[in-house]
Amino acid sequence: MLPQSLMRFVFVMDPVSTVIVDEDTSFALMLEAQARGHRVEHCLPSDVGLRGRRVVARVSRASMQLDVEEPITLGEPEDIDLVDVDAVFIRKDPPFDDAYLWLTLVLDHLEGSTLVVNNPRGLREANEKLYAHHFPEIVPPTIMTSHKDEILRFLSDVGGKAVIKPIDGHGGESVFLLTNGDSNLNALIESVTHLGARNAIVQALIPEVYDEGDKRILLVDGELLGVVGRVPSKGDLRSNVHVGGSAAPAELADADRKIIETIGPRLLADQLFLVGLDVIGGKLIEVNVTSPTLLQQMSRLCGENLSVTVIDRLEEKVRAYPA
Repeated sequence: MLPQSLMRFVFVMDPVSTVIVDEDTSFALMLEAQARGHRVEHCLPSDVGLRGRRVVARVSRASMQLDVEEPITLGEPEDIDLVDVDAVFIRKDPPFDDAYLWLTLVLDHLEGSTLVVNNPRGLREANEKLYAHHFPEIVPPTIMTSHKDEILRFLSDVGGKAVIKPIDGHGGESVFLLTNGDSNLNALIESVTHLGARNAIVQALIPEVYDEGDKRILLVDGELLGVVGRVPSKGDLRSNVHVGGSAAPAELADADRKIIETIGPRLLADQLFLVGLDVIGGKLIEVNVTSPTLLQQMSRLCGENLSVTVIDRLEEKVRAYPA
């Protein structure tokens, strides 16, 4: 048994071989939890299962170290009942596929016994491309459609430039600029919509993206944790770090604060604990809830270890749960 002040956390995430020691948010949170003496364990989504209504998992004790080659080492696997841990942190990277859906449905059974963050129902509710559209007043002109004629009409209505992206995309994948008169226009639309078989998101281009990039705003329990800028590489409208964007200092504008005030209460209602907002030119583009990133880059730029705040709040939630 752990001392009463110490806790046991299970991180459901990708294989530890994918972790980048100076970038991964999951690693930073695990490292901070370990520094406090908490027991930190790792498992894959496929390691979580059911025995009747009991939620079980095959976990391995995780040891974190600032080692580029092996930031996380794992102990021997152990089969446990997740009712016996203090919190389960879902940190599986997108896409939100069938396996991700099944994981959230299984973890629903822990409600009232073990804290799960982000909340499984909240994860299902908050599609990262569509959730923002509960708040049309803070979102740029946007449509979701599979129909080419509607996309072409929208493109003209917003001045001849728009961005198209798949609803289940992530990391800047398959994000394209649509421009009236471009010889590739039809091909781009057909590619993302799968020849009209799948819906896509189409948003008016916000020109500030070229000069300013976007901002990633991290929220904990609906409140501001920090902000970082993401600057695209030259000639690219995508600011994602995975596709060549770079982190840069950023400050909140009044429009950004309005976004936080507008969406914060809904995030709390859906029990979305750690959330990343993507903002361009004072407009909300996406809401990242599956495994929001850039905590380490943000910490370096502000000179403060923001993992401390996240684990502080997690401990508070565990102590108050399930009230």
